[in-house]
Amino acid sequence: MMPFQGPEEPAPRLVRRLILIIDADPAFRRLAGQALAGEIDCRVAETVDHGLEILDQRDPDLVIMSTDGAAAPHAGDIEALRFAGYEGPILATSARVSLGFAVEAMRAGASDVAGKPLSGPDLVRRVGKLIAAERAPVRPLRPGGREATDFEGFIGASPAMTEVYEQIRRIGPSRAPVFVTGESGTGKEVTAQAIHTHSGRPATRFVALNCGAIPKDLMESEIFGHVKGAFTGATEDRAGAAELADGGTLFLDEICEMDLALQTKLLRFIQTGEMRRVGDTRTRAVDVRFVCATNRDPLADVTAGRFREDLYYRLCVLPIHLPPLRRRGDDVLTLAEAFLARFSAEEGRHFRGFDTAAAQIVAGYAWPGNVRQLQNVIRRLVVMHDGAHVTAPMLPLALAHGSQPAATVGRPALAPVADLRPSVEPFWVQEKRIIETALAAFDGNLSRAAAALEISPSTIYRKRESWAREGLQQAG
Repeated sequence: MMPFQGPEEPAPRLVRRLILIIDADPAFRRLAGQALAGEIDCRVAETVDHGLEILDQRDPDLVIMSTDGAAAPHAGDIEALRFAGYEGPILATSARVSLGFAVEAMRAGASDVAGKPLSGPDLVRRVGKLIAAERAPVRPLRPGGREATDFEGFIGASPAMTEVYEQIRRIGPSRAPVFVTGESGTGKEVTAQAIHTHSGRPATRFVALNCGAIPKDLMESEIFGHVKGAFTGATEDRAGAAELADGGTLFLDEICEMDLALQTKLLRFIQTGEMRRVGDTRTRAVDVRFVCATNRDPLADVTAGRFREDLYYRLCVLPIHLPPLRRRGDDVLTLAEAFLARFSAEEGRHFRGFDTAAAQIVAGYAWPGNVRQLQNVIRRLVVMHDGAHVTAPMLPLALAHGSQPAATVGRPALAPVADLRPSVEPFWVQEKRIIETALAAFDGNLSRAAAALEISPSTIYRKRESWAREGLQQAG
């Protein structure tokens, strides 16, 4: 006799999507196809190699992938899909799911992990949830004017930032640590605060600590607190950042600046969930969600021995990379206009925008200091000037020079000569050189190269596959 089961929760209706099922088990492929039939187009593959061939033709909205190996489940196939450039959600399935494997699969790039056997309605619910999260639109807060999107303190609607917003939405509710990378001034603390906002944890339980701004001998006390008499100047018991963030989020900015000895204690805290104040004899259980950030290359610091490898992999479960301002297109002017309006109101000025020449200079400048530099320039400009529009003479001279192409500065434009036509490389040759240069710049990291070029990683993967096939054909 079958045990009694309550009524199944109704499965949500799904907009017609394309799903790729990679599983060697024909019974599961048949179950998944039947459960999703009618509302979703399913493609099936018995092996990862076959699945990659399908990915080369079209990106599915979701991949359902078996991770069962001969001896134990493994996450290598998930990494293969991510390396190939697939950015959509991945539902990893296994008949032998454990907590350790679930963490390994999420670290490799899985969006969700499900144990087998899996019922049809449960599969549909999981798929619906993942697709809904993937397609969730960014909330517009400023209608009209330039296509700006404000999101939890961010301003801008470039594709690069829209992807960041979607990442924050997806990973916010998780308990897993987040590792934010990006150049100085790109908004790493704003990112951490946005993640906390979407975490569901108490709004007041967000504590930020800059590891690069606190002296090394005080850093342990700042994180873990101390008891009276623990050291000279410790005149009373004091809770550290970890206790103050209990139940919320602890943001450790510039984590790569942390002393190696303290990294060991932080690793133990992450592993056990328990910490000890400096000079105390008892441990305290603390529940915090870690968000860390750095403007350096953490793997380079690991290689150089400045950052513990085991700590890095504990913290870098959910990575987010923030694009530099020069890669954000129209966001530059959108941000400049927002800062101009804010500071004009604060300073009692009358600016309403930028004239054409000033706008071209602002948009054309590289902004090595990113959003922070732009904000400071606009603030100084508003304090020093007033008028209806910002004009080019109001801007710092370095901006005007820096916004011009280096080859034309101080050099008159040359008229084209009809008889002296320059040699022109085929477009695909230039395209290949640009892509290979970007990959070399990021040590072969396809995702970071794609972000720098503002294209999809799958585009790079497909083009390289195409060039490889053409090379084989020519060699044959």
